[in-house]
Amino acid sequence: MNKSPAIVSGTLFFWAGFVCSISFMEAWLKFQAPGVTLPIGLSIGKLIFTALNRMEWILLVLLGVVTISRIRNLPKTFFYLSATILLILVVQTFALLPELNQRAELIISGTTPNKSDAHLFFGIAEVLKVIILIYMGFYTSKNRKLSP
Repeated sequence: MNKSPAIVSGTLFFWAGFVCSISFMEAWLKFQAPGVTLPIGLSIGKLIFTALNRMEWILLVLLGVVTISRIRNLPKTFFYLSATILLILVVQTFALLPELNQRAELIISGTTPNKSDAHLFFGIAEVLKVIILIYMGFYTSKNRKLSP
């Protein structure tokens, strides 16, 4: 019995759950804890989101390693969705996270940063990424082309 589709779909579901737990729960819940001030919460957020981003790159590489031997047999849908995830990660890593970290540093130092839509775009990217990951998880669990 080939376990490749299960490994791929399991990785995708794990990744989606990981993003959901950090982005949609931890991100705002930490501010509800007693004694967590805005500067402390932002410092924690910078640390956590940097770690999340690194873990996402690891999961993307893992996904690539598991599917590379089947690249010629993969449906175009899988390729396009994977490319979309890659694009989202590139934008988050090299555009949005640096800006959000810089804004957090300004707030931590007591400065009010200029208005920015980076946080909104990051949130939209996270929602889109989770939807794609969940869809890909179901898609790969049913798709036989991931088998050698």
